[in-house]
Amino acid sequence: MQNKQGIKFLALGILLVISFFMSLLFGGSEKINWEAINHNDFIFWEIRFPKTITALVAGATLSLAGLVLQIIFRNPLAGPYVLGISSGASLMVAFSILAGSAFQSMAPVFHGKSFLVSAAIAGSFLVTLLILVVSKRVNSNVVLLLIGLMFSQICGAIQTALEYFADPTSLKSFVVWGMGSLSNTTNTDLTGYVPISVLAILALFLFVKPLNALLLGQNYSQNSGINFGKNRFWLILISSVLTGITTAFCGPVAFVGIAVPILSRMLFDTSRQQVHLFSCVLIGGSLLLLADALCHSLISNVALPINMLTTFIGAPLVIYLMFKNKHW
Repeated sequence: MQNKQGIKFLALGILLVISFFMSLLFGGSEKINWEAINHNDFIFWEIRFPKTITALVAGATLSLAGLVLQIIFRNPLAGPYVLGISSGASLMVAFSILAGSAFQSMAPVFHGKSFLVSAAIAGSFLVTLLILVVSKRVNSNVVLLLIGLMFSQICGAIQTALEYFADPTSLKSFVVWGMGSLSNTTNTDLTGYVPISVLAILALFLFVKPLNALLLGQNYSQNSGINFGKNRFWLILISSVLTGITTAFCGPVAFVGIAVPILSRMLFDTSRQQVHLFSCVLIGGSLLLLADALCHSLISNVALPINMLTTFIGAPLVIYLMFKNKHW
């Protein structure tokens, strides 16, 4: 059993390395000449490299956030955006782009990248605070899930109103942001994005025992001496950080957080969550790296939206996996 898992992890590691170089090679309109690369190569170091690192980190963070939420809610269709974290980020970005255009002299500030990232983080943080407050008062995971969905609907309704009254130029900018992009990060952005993501990922490994217990339900975890409410609080906080920081820098990226944990459970038929934590990092990173390469390769000189490709890949994959594995 251990040998089989080792072989699978080795294969996933090789796939991740191949995907990484495919993103570097094909993730742009121009071909990379490896022999000509030096420390002054702007396209490679300032465009391709940060985009590839972003794809790797985003794939890992969204997959882990999805895994945690699927365990907490014991629902294989619970994704990283199920609690409205992404909706909060989208709403604040909508305010920045759509409502900010009303202030003509301040429009460049509201539309600036730093302001949009800050707005997305603020929106994610506010919704996360609301969810955490509610989680302290609600023991039922079903009720908490429904409240999260209601938060998402409220944010969506306000966002729709902003879109209705927005001017065409601002509306187009917001729609483009909503398609998701891995190309907006710079090396400077990575100095904040990567450390926060890595710390949140490492923090999850401190909750391996609670995750194993939560998988069997609230009653089992409490009988095992696990503080259900406290551990759920921290796990939701960590998954919210993973979701919020990635949404802030990449926009909403669909289906990665739903499909990858299901795929991991099918590939590794085990209830040991430390195995799935590692595999989700490898599979999620590989999936988004390959999606990035395909986005720039399918049509010459055209970069397809990352959300379009992840949906085309993720949605049929989830349907297939759900039919193939009826007991998660």
